[in-house]
Amino acid sequence: MLDLLKAPVESVQEFFYLAGRALRNVFRRPHYADDIVLQMEIIGFGSLPIVVLTGFFSGAVMGLQLSKALSQYGAVGKIGELVAITLVRELGPVLTSLMVAGRNSSGIASELGSMKVTEQIDAMRALGTDPIQKLVKPRLIATCVVLPLLTIIADFLGLVGGFVIAFTMLNLTPAHYWNSAWQAIDFSDLFQGLIKPFSFAFIVALVGCHYGLRTTGGTQGVGRSTTRAMVVASVWIFVMDFFITRMFVRG
Repeated sequence: MLDLLKAPVESVQEFFYLAGRALRNVFRRPHYADDIVLQMEIIGFGSLPIVVLTGFFSGAVMGLQLSKALSQYGAVGKIGELVAITLVRELGPVLTSLMVAGRNSSGIASELGSMKVTEQIDAMRALGTDPIQKLVKPRLIATCVVLPLLTIIADFLGLVGGFVIAFTMLNLTPAHYWNSAWQAIDFSDLFQGLIKPFSFAFIVALVGCHYGLRTTGGTQGVGRSTTRAMVVASVWIFVMDFFITRMFVRG
């Protein structure tokens, strides 16, 4: 029994050790600004197409589902309000983070894993460069910056998708839809909708880096690390989402 628990406990310890060093290095020099900008482009701009499609069609599907339910009670005019609240509070941050995790947690693990098995990271240490500072820190900062921005884009396009359904199928006027959607969102919703992707960004970046730096076993090991990073990051996004939501509901 103890042998079965040894590997998971060791992995958790290494993850928190990596997270602590990465957070400490955020305020230490050198900052590698060029690497941060490059990672922002890779993670942010590279994820933009899938985030755009996910956000728009999530709002459109939500509009279709809600239109059927609301029409039974003569409350079709509430569709903008419900789409806005659901997207901003929950679906926008979670779906965007899952898409970014699927693309970038696995990508980070694959990239760092390839460097690990080819001994590039060992060579970096031999030359006096801290791999956490050079490799983990830029990816962490870049993800924390771009993921909330991607979530804002996904939320807006989700509202556009809901508007397309409301305008074409429910004959709602643009003014009615957008006014109800805007009035339904308060500061608490906006804060919750931005604190979630910021928190999820730590999971996306650090989980990918963790499994990438622990890669062993050549090319097969890189494949295993890539898969584990994507799965673990996705699961922890849902876990973290529960606790953040519980905190706001309690408040």
